[in-house]
Amino acid sequence: MRIVVDPDRCQGHNRCHVLVPEVFGVDELGYSVVVLTDEVPEHLVARTQEAVRNCPERAISTDDGSEHDAG
Repeated sequence: MRIVVDPDRCQGHNRCHVLVPEVFGVDELGYSVVVLTDEVPEHLVARTQEAVRNCPERAISTDDGSEHDAG
């Protein structure tokens, strides 16, 4: 699984960084960025999926097209 943060949607809540700092970082303006250049390691997949679901702005998606469901 690969992760993408949409910089136009991210509002800097950084829930993802709190949940999985191994995958998400924070840029100089306080917005989330992906710090991995490779696929998410298997031992971090569940926590990363939780971060995707917890993004209030739906700014995080995976390479399989899944993203936070507003419902």
